Order: sequence, then structure tokens, then C-alpha cells
Amino acid sequence: MDHIDHILKQWRQERPDLDVAPMGTIGRVKRLNHTLMRAMEKTWAKYGLTDASFDVLATLRREGAPYALSPSDLMASTMVTSGTMTHRIHQLEKVGLIKRVKNPDDGRGFLISLTQHGFDLIDEAVAAHVETQAQLVSGLTEEQRAQLDALLKQFLAGVEQE
Repeated sequence: MDHIDHILKQWRQERPDLDVAPMGTIGRVKRLNHTLMRAMEKTWAKYGLTDASFDVLATLRREGAPYALSPSDLMASTMVTSGTMTHRIHQLEKVGLIKRVKNPDDGRGFLISLTQHGFDLIDEAVAAHVETQAQLVSGLTEEQRAQLDALLKQFLAGVEQE
């Protein structure tokens, strides 16, 4: 029995009229997310990064050369609001990890680009991040991970439709 089973047992005693099984699924996903995020935050912190700064730098890095995106493309890729992205850009620019460069396709606009320091940092951080993630899923076999991925993909697709 895990902590969630204990909570479900209590609810079944107190409210036998309710089917609380979905509470178990969502409770476990929530606890799992919390635990995974704490572990990944420790890794990011070793590089002076947060989940937000890692997200921006990793998005630019995986874009490929020249490692630059317009603010609106960066915003769409990271799924944050304009104000949030402006703040992230300002903070990362202040510490020299990104820079604004003139957009060659739009003389009025600019792109957000990794600096060499930002490129080097995210390359090192993403390698550590992948290692952390591998350790986090090491309790599952490759087959179990594939099954879990398929189930989570289906679950997410159903929830995102609404």
C-alpha cells in the first residue's frame, strides 16, 4: 500500500457513494511529477538554471544552428505568456546566456539567440539532465517505459482534447 492507497481507503470509508479511483490515478501522477521535478531542479541548479531558464536555453539549442528564434516562436514552443517570456529573456540576457540579434528575414524584428556561453552551458546541462532522467526511470524496464509512454500519451491526448 502506498500513500495514495491510504487516502483512497479513507475516502471509501467516508464516502462509499463516490468512485474515488480516478483520484488515485491523478494523485499518483501529481506526486510523481513533484518528485521528478525536485530531482531535475537539483540538476539544473548545478548549472545555475531553473526550470524556466533551462526550458528557454534547451528550446534554442534543439532548434539547431543558428540557435535562434523569434520571441513569438520561442513563446509558442515553451507555452508561456508574452509577459513571462519577456521576463525570461531579460534575465537570461542579463547573465549573458542569450542575446538579441537582428532578424535577417524581418528588418524590424529581432531573434533571441544563444551566446557561446549559453550554448556551452546548455550543452553541458542537457547532458546532465538526460542522465538524471535516465536514473529516474531506471526502475522500469524498456518495455515498461514503452507501455507507460503509450498510456500517458493516450491519457494526455484525451485530457488536452477538452
